[in-house]
Amino acid sequence: MNLDDPRHPWTRLTAAARRAPDDRDTAAPYGFATRVAALARAQEQRISSLFERFALRAVGLSCLLALGSVALNYAELRTLLTAPAPAIDEEAAAQADDAFAAVLELGD
Repeated sequence: MNLDDPRHPWTRLTAAARRAPDDRDTAAPYGFATRVAALARAQEQRISSLFERFALRAVGLSCLLALGSVALNYAELRTLLTAPAPAIDEEAAAQADDAFAAVLELGD
């Protein structure tokens, strides 16, 4: 099945489709812009649900609570961030790196 053959039905059909004129009207129907503007204004006055009404207030309150908890624990956070790193036992670290031996209990 050779689609490049000019006698093939698919080739003739696509060539005819390319030559067909497009006579469709591209203008919007009469009153379309007025109808869209009226619908947009009608949606602004809808009644919001209880969840929508208090959602932004709840987000603001949760942000204030998060900032307050950070402020109350600032001294503890500062000591954790400025404390020196604990010394690492190299033998224990070597045993911890051998995960297969720990799982299969083949290590010393």
